[in-house]
Amino acid sequence: MTRLASLSAAFAPFETLAAQLLPHAFADDDGSHDAAHLIRVWKNTLKIQAQEGGDLRILAAAVLLHDCVAVEKNSPLRAQASRLAAEKAFELLDELGWRTPDMAAVAHAILTHSFSADLPPQSLEARILQDADRLDAIGMIGAARCFYIAGRMGSGLYDPLDPLAENRELDDKAYALDHFEVKLFRLTEGFKTAAGHTLALERQEKLRRVLAMMLDEI
Repeated sequence: MTRLASLSAAFAPFETLAAQLLPHAFADDDGSHDAAHLIRVWKNTLKIQAQEGGDLRILAAAVLLHDCVAVEKNSPLRAQASRLAAEKAFELLDELGWRTPDMAAVAHAILTHSFSADLPPQSLEARILQDADRLDAIGMIGAARCFYIAGRMGSGLYDPLDPLAENRELDDKAYALDHFEVKLFRLTEGFKTAAGHTLALERQEKLRRVLAMMLDEI
């Protein structure tokens, strides 16, 4: 079995769709938005959809293509990333012969999933994708991705004189640990589905344990 076939199998029962879209789905040089991320978001999506409902075909395409345009976190175009991805997703699905309403549904979910875009998700599928993607930003995986991205951006792990920013302004561009308070701990309150919110609370506690363990060692 080829690597593409093996990765596609993780998106069952939409293996064929995954095989068609994965070659367009992510940049090869970003380990925080790679195939592993897409598979985790799909697993999160399945957990939420099992309780909330929603069109799984729409969700599968939205998960596979939500990061199909790569824009670095520190890029001035970051807030446009989800719009660019939504436009590309629409074009890719059009080439596959999808119906316009279904392409629009996928594009809307992708457009509104981004924290940076700050757009409200209007459909159930859009709410599920947003929650499923944000779950991957908290918990143990969220901590790992935070430090990975900080390394890509050239940030330090923490301020050695004031790790918790008790006497300075938070600056998550300079220190990875600051990102916990600037963004990650605040994500849970914004979850759009009941199932997603329950999962987020569990992961937030894991993230707080990561912080506590780090502080114990520094």
